[in-house]
Amino acid sequence: MEPVETSPRPAEPFRRADARRNHERVFAAALDVFAEAGLQGTVPQIAERAGVGKATVYRSYPTKEDLVAAVVDHRLAELERFTAPALAQTDPYVAFSQYVLRLFESLADDRLLSEALADGQFRNISGLLDRLSNLMEVAKPTGLVRADATVLDLRVVLCGMMLQLIRVADREPALWRRFGELTLQALRP
Repeated sequence: MEPVETSPRPAEPFRRADARRNHERVFAAALDVFAEAGLQGTVPQIAERAGVGKATVYRSYPTKEDLVAAVVDHRLAELERFTAPALAQTDPYVAFSQYVLRLFESLADDRLLSEALADGQFRNISGLLDRLSNLMEVAKPTGLVRADATVLDLRVVLCGMMLQLIRVADREPALWRRFGELTLQALRP
């Protein structure tokens, strides 16, 4: 008599597909919750929005910080795509100014990324700040950016504006764009 296989192999692909779907639902819910609530978003809120238990969230992301980091990385990649047209500009000041304005416009809809940039606490945020600093340096010879503007100046003005916009809790893109324009004006000679 041949042995009958009793392992759950046929069910494994279904379980893996189910786990993948849960993972995708958790991540989509995290994108929404963190965009709305920023770092104040909670794992229970994410689990509820995803229609799963907290344990399912923690199975994919052992800590809230892991989930936040994954969302920040994803949002930064989206931001890269959104700001790419500005980087393609041949005029250095146009590239810098369009990048700043697109940055503010996109951050209006994303509380987590605006908080992350304002706080500078995530390692990948430094790449964004480096890019902005490089664009500013290249734009200086146009005479439209203060020759004495420093990376610290840029960070204080840009992040200071974002912190205040976060505090007033107004997510209107036109308002954020206005403060992007004020940021550019603050860096003018």
